[in-house]
Amino acid sequence: MAAPRPEMPPVSNRIVYVYRVLIKWLSFLVFGIGTLILAIAVFPVMSLALRPSERFQKHARPLVSFMMRAFVGFMSVMGGIQVEPDDRNAYRRLSSKILAANHPSLLDVVILFSLIPNADCIVQASLSRHIVWGVIRRLYIPNSLDFNELSAACIHSLAQGNCIIIFPEGTRTPRSGELNLKKGAARLAILSGCGIIPVHIGGTDKYGLGKHDPWWAFNHTGKYVYRLRIRQELSPEKYAGFPVPIAIKRLNADIKNLLLNPSLLAAEQIPAPSNGNRPKGRGIKPPEIKPV
Repeated sequence: MAAPRPEMPPVSNRIVYVYRVLIKWLSFLVFGIGTLILAIAVFPVMSLALRPSERFQKHARPLVSFMMRAFVGFMSVMGGIQVEPDDRNAYRRLSSKILAANHPSLLDVVILFSLIPNADCIVQASLSRHIVWGVIRRLYIPNSLDFNELSAACIHSLAQGNCIIIFPEGTRTPRSGELNLKKGAARLAILSGCGIIPVHIGGTDKYGLGKHDPWWAFNHTGKYVYRLRIRQELSPEKYAGFPVPIAIKRLNADIKNLLLNPSLLAAEQIPAPSNGNRPKGRGIKPPEIKPV
């Protein structure tokens, strides 16, 4: 059993604690098996039947979201986590938006994917050594692309109506909660003209899922609770009067402020399209991309 850190309370119930650790291990095993089944048996068949690649992506992304919801549901039923989004419908209705979130734990992207059926993201090229890399590369955007190619791929995805999930810190948030944001999300918003929606991920301590945490550890006093709050959308038009580097810097500062300040209210509910369908991001034209 993991030794408690000085700043953490002692384990409140050792039997329940051990049970939750075992549930975490079991959940990761289930996740791995499910991923392999999708990558080896399901997606190859879909990719052959659904052409071109845009058609494959259109059907595969909602399937990924469904599988993530099933995984989150499994962990919830087993008593490992509890997910409390402010408005599930608001996440489902999002289209052609950039979501910038803090990143306190290993499960953040899983939970966001479970809520957003048209989610896209930038993935680490180090996954190229993984057996599922072929599918990942077809569905998502590898960070091994150069700046122009990466920006163009993101803008193209946004134009298709997808939402790009970005963790601006580039790594998991330290348990202190201190944020050190990189400018990638702000830069993409300025280039694409798409709004940024900061999403704050709060709740209980994520000890055992944070960076450098022992893999055998868990929250000492209860299950992992995830409270997700949508903040006010930031439109790039607000920064149109500034030179691009200054606009990016100001937008990045506003993202950080919205993610850090707990007194700020969540954004107004995002209205559903009048025809009941998710908009497809029409009208977004990839601009000429120049390094900033």
